[in-house]
Parts: sequence; C-alpha cells; structure tokens
Amino acid sequence: MTEKQLYNRAAACLKVLCEDISERSVGSPGNRNATDYFEKELSSLGWKTSMSGFDAMDWKEEGAKLMSGEKTFKALPSPYSKGCDVRVPLISAGSLEELESLDAEEKVILLHGEIAREQLMPKNFVFYNPEHHRKTIALLEASHARALICATGRNPDLAGGVYPFPLIEDGDFDIPSVYMTQEEGEKLLQCSGKDITLVSKTERVPAKGYNVKGTRGSGLDGRIVITAHIDAKKGTPGAIDNATGVTILLLLAELLKDFKGDRQVEIVAFNGEDYYAVPGQMTYIAENQGRFEEILLNINIDGAGYKEGKSAFSLFNLPEDLKKPALETINAFPGLTEGVPWPQGDHSIFLQFGRPAIAVSSQWFIDNISTQDITHTSRDNLSIVDPGRLVEIAEALKLYILTCKD
Repeated sequence: MTEKQLYNRAAACLKVLCEDISERSVGSPGNRNATDYFEKELSSLGWKTSMSGFDAMDWKEEGAKLMSGEKTFKALPSPYSKGCDVRVPLISAGSLEELESLDAEEKVILLHGEIAREQLMPKNFVFYNPEHHRKTIALLEASHARALICATGRNPDLAGGVYPFPLIEDGDFDIPSVYMTQEEGEKLLQCSGKDITLVSKTERVPAKGYNVKGTRGSGLDGRIVITAHIDAKKGTPGAIDNATGVTILLLLAELLKDFKGDRQVEIVAFNGEDYYAVPGQMTYIAENQGRFEEILLNINIDGAGYKEGKSAFSLFNLPEDLKKPALETINAFPGLTEGVPWPQGDHSIFLQFGRPAIAVSSQWFIDNISTQDITHTSRDNLSIVDPGRLVEIAEALKLYILTCKD
C-alpha cells in the first residue's frame, strides 16, 4: 500500500469505529459490532483469527432526580449503579474518619471533600487498588446506607477528563449511587440532617464481550504481542481512547500480511480497559497462564495519534537486543520520540508478568495526563486525530518487528 492508501485506510477505520458505530462500551451492541468488524478485517488480510468471549454487563440509565423540600439538585447516575427511589435523611462524610463514625443505616450519605478526591478503584480490580480505596468501599458496604451521593471535582489520572467524575464506577458494588459537581455538593451539604428524595432510574443488562486475536508465524521462536483496547467509555466516541490504537493494529496487519517464520506476531484487540472489571484482560491472562515466558515483547498502543506533538515510544525493561533497534527505529522517523514511562495502560499486565514492553502514545497526552479534559468525554472525537501519525507509527512498528525477527 502507498502512504496515501494507508492514510485513507486509517481515516476509514476511524470513521467506522467513532462515527458509524456510536457506542463501544463493553457489553453494548456497538461493542460487538466493533469486535466483529476488527475480526473481519484481520481475517480478510489472511491472519489466523480467534475470538474469546466473556460475561459482561451493559447498563442503561434514564437520569436522576434529587430534592430536599422544594429545592432541586442536579445529579447523574453513577455508571453501572443500581437504581433507587428513596425518601430518607441525608448525612455527610468528608473523610474516612467521618465515614467511620456515621450511623448511616436507612440514610443517604453525601460524600464530599477529601474522601471524594479521586475515583475509587472497583472492589474487584486486581491491578491497582490502594488500601484507602479498599477501606472506603468496605465501610460503605458495611454502613447499610440506602444510597450515596458523591460530590466530585476533576481526577484526570484515574477518571479521564470528565467533570464531575463518578466516584464509584463498579458493577460489583450494589449500593445505588449518583454524582454531582463540587459546587452542587456544597449546596446540598446545607440540607444535611433533613429528608431528601432521590430517584435514580438505571438498569443492569447481562451481556457478552469478546477479545479478538490474530496471529502470523509459528511461534516456535517466541511471540511479539501487539495490543490496543477496542472498548470505550459510555458517552464518548473514544477516538484517542482508543480507536487510534485499534486502527494502528489494522494498518500493521496490512503491512505484515506476508509475515512468516518461527517467531509469531500476535495482534490482540483487548476488550475492557475502560470497563470496571477489565474482563478481556482477565480472560487473556487466564488463557496465557504458564505461557507468558513465550512472550518476547509487548507493544501496547493507547492514546496515539493526537494532532499536536510527536508520537512517544516509552520503553520498559527492554533487553539490549530489543532496545537498540527500538531506539534506531525511533530515530528513523521524524514524528517519533522516546517517551517517559507511564503505567496507565495494558502494557502493565505484561510488566507484572516480567515481560518487556513498549507503550505507544502521544507525547502531548503523556505530558498533560494530569490536566487534560479530553478522554472519557465527547471531546475525544476525530477532530483531535491526525491519521498521518497513525500511518507513521504503523510503518515504524513494521520496521521494528522485522528488524527483531531473527
């Protein structure tokens, strides 16, 4: 394919994933459409494909209503939360210490201030779950509260660019919850001790999701695994997060469609990085128990293709025979640079199993991860993507993989 043809193919893939398919959250019909599309494209290029299924949850909501007397407050149902219809007293907690001292049975708790500063990790999330998060969840579950109202600000490191962010996003947590801005929370705090009415209309829907894998080469001499997550948060086109990564996988599949040999190239569209239970990642780990030593290298793509700045290749624990050609590849392409290490991606799975990795992203996002207001919002759309950067990354990865072939 010529450079122009690759550019047009990248633009077409992005349009399918971000515009033709309106929703890619795990368990949704659009998510299944996306994985079917990816499998069909891989298969058409001659890759041996397989799909690994898992149980998931789709989720629907029709909004929330919150009142105290004649006063109304704006609140949003927390993703994957159960619904509720309650009229009970409101109490509040701004810290773990305050939460521990509450008598919350048959009441609604307003969480605000320090305790609502950062998004709580889902209770069964195994990769990162700080002790104070686990303690907060345990206290809430033991409280017998009827519902939770969470007043939050911004938390780009954990929750992306949304404001306010849902403090709790966990389908395994069964206390109904809603969330609101800090400013709205300050107004509601004045109603502490009074009865409030909270109605949140939501539905949990049993569903299925799938990882998609394509392979070329026998694998007798190990595997190079290239990954990107195909799912996106509800309410976002998920262009940078992570339709661009999936598009690069398909461009690379085109560029390597004639790849042969004893070293295997494995392309994987993970399904679940932006979902509370990371089911696709857990499925992949289960399928590879006892086989991670076969993996010579993981290349994970997430947040690539932003229109400003260079594309960043961050290197993690590469042995010299993989590091030297990686640096040479970076230097061979004007739009690439070596990036600093960052942990918020699926490459962390491979690192935890002792495998070296390269994380591919946009330098702008790495530099602004703690302040950006794009990811997980409607602003993460095709207007911020440069398809030419995706072509350059795919061509660089092809060169690197072929250099490391023997």
